[in-house]
Amino acid sequence: MKAHPRVAEIPYLTDSARRFERLAERPWSIFLDSGRPRSTQGRYDILSAEPHTTLTTWGENTEITSREGTVVTQEDPFAVLARTLGERMPAVGGLPFSGGALGYFAYDLGRRLERLPVIARADAPMPDMAVGIYDWAVVVDHIERRACIVTQGRDERTLDEWRSLTEVAHAEMPVAFCPSFSVRSAVTANMTMEQYDRAFARLKKYLRDGDCYQVNLAQRFSARAEGVAWDAYKYLRQLNPAPHAAFMLTPYGTVLCSSPERFLKVDGGRVETKPIKGTRPRSEDPARDAALAEELRASPKDRAENVMIVDLLRNDIGKVCRIGSVSVPSLFAIESFATVHHLVSTVIGELDAGRHAVDLLRGCFPGGSITGAPKVRAMQIIEELEPHRRSVYCGAIGYVGHDGNMDTNIAIRTLLCCDGWMHAWAGGGIVMDSVMEAEYQESLDKAAAMLRLFMRTEDQFVVHR
Repeated sequence: MKAHPRVAEIPYLTDSARRFERLAERPWSIFLDSGRPRSTQGRYDILSAEPHTTLTTWGENTEITSREGTVVTQEDPFAVLARTLGERMPAVGGLPFSGGALGYFAYDLGRRLERLPVIARADAPMPDMAVGIYDWAVVVDHIERRACIVTQGRDERTLDEWRSLTEVAHAEMPVAFCPSFSVRSAVTANMTMEQYDRAFARLKKYLRDGDCYQVNLAQRFSARAEGVAWDAYKYLRQLNPAPHAAFMLTPYGTVLCSSPERFLKVDGGRVETKPIKGTRPRSEDPARDAALAEELRASPKDRAENVMIVDLLRNDIGKVCRIGSVSVPSLFAIESFATVHHLVSTVIGELDAGRHAVDLLRGCFPGGSITGAPKVRAMQIIEELEPHRRSVYCGAIGYVGHDGNMDTNIAIRTLLCCDGWMHAWAGGGIVMDSVMEAEYQESLDKAAAMLRLFMRTEDQFVVHR
C-alpha cells in the first residue's frame, strides 16, 4: 500500500506515561522513554502499539508475521530488517521518528554474527530479536514542549483513530504506582560471592595470559513475579529515571529498561555512540557525592577502561563510516544519574555512501562497552563464566526509521518479566587492576534501583554471600 504520511499536533504533557497508559496493554506496545519529568537529560519520547508486521528471531529462524500470515527465513536477521523497512523515505514533519522499526535486539543475537560456545543456560523464553514495523507513533519533544501524532497512512486506522486512542484529559497529574504487580519469592543472585570470586579469578588469568584486555562480568537476580508489568515500570521510572529508558510488551514477555547509555544514533547520516565505562555510587551528602564524582573523573583505572572501549567503538563504527570522519569530541565526561555517577565518552562519524543504519547496527553489535576487548574473545569468556544467557540484557532497544535515522540504547539496568519470573542483571568491566570485592559491590550499586523495585513489591531480598 502506498504511503500517505500525515502529522498532527496533540496536547503536550510533561509526563508521557499518562498517555502511554492508554496503550500499555495493547499488542506490542512500546514506550521509548526519556525519563521526563524526573530526568532532564533526555529529549524525545516515542509511543506506539499494534505494528502491521513483526520480526522475531529464534536461533537460526526469523519469523516475519503480517496480516497475510507468517513466513520463516534463516536469512541474516539484520538483512531481513533492512528489507522489511523498504526504500528510504523522507522524514515527516521534522520528527526523529515517523514510522518504521521499534523493538529490541537481544545480546544473544550476537550468535548470528560470531562463533560462540554453547555453555550458559538459556532459560528465558524470549526471541533474540523482537521488532515491530509501526505505521504510526506519538512523538513528544520535551525541549520544544511539543507533541505530535504521525502516521505513514498504510495502516487501516486513520490518524484520527490513533489520536482518539491516545487521548487523555489535559491535566497534569502524576501516574501513580499501582500495586497490581508483586514479587512472590525471595530474590536470589545466580552467583554466590564465592562463585563470583572463582569466575573473577578465572577471568584474571585470561587477562594475565593476554587473551583479552577487559571483560564485562555480570550476575543475574531473579524472583517469581506476577501481575501487570506496566505498573512495575511506572515505579522503576520513579526510582531510576534515565534518558534511554524503555518499556516493551511482547507476546513472550515484557522488557523494563532504565538505561542511561546510548548505543548508536544516526541522524541524517551523522553517527554518534556514547560508551559508559566507570561508575561510582551517589551519596545523599552533597560534599561526599561531589567527591565520588571527582574520584571517578581522576581514576587511572576507570579512564583506562573507558579509553579501551572508545578505541573498540572507533574501530566498530569505522567499518561503515566514511574514512577520516571518525573522531572523539568528548572523553571522560561525568554524567550523574539517580543512583550512580558514570564516566562517558562520545565517538562520532559519518555513514559512508550507500550504507544504512542497519549496517551500522550489525557492524557494532553487541556494544563493546558491555562485552570487553577484543570483543569476540570477551564474548567467549562471558559465555563460559556467566551461568545464564543474557537475553535482552546488554542488547539494544530503540528505533530504525523508514527515513534511515536510528537511535538505540545499551540495554543495561534492564528487567525481563517472562514465564512467571522477573530477572535483572548488573555487571562491570574487569581489567588487570580490578579488585574482586570492589567489582562485586559495583554490580550491586548498579542494580540498586532494580533491587529496590523487587523489595518494594515484597520485602524479601537474598544475596548469598
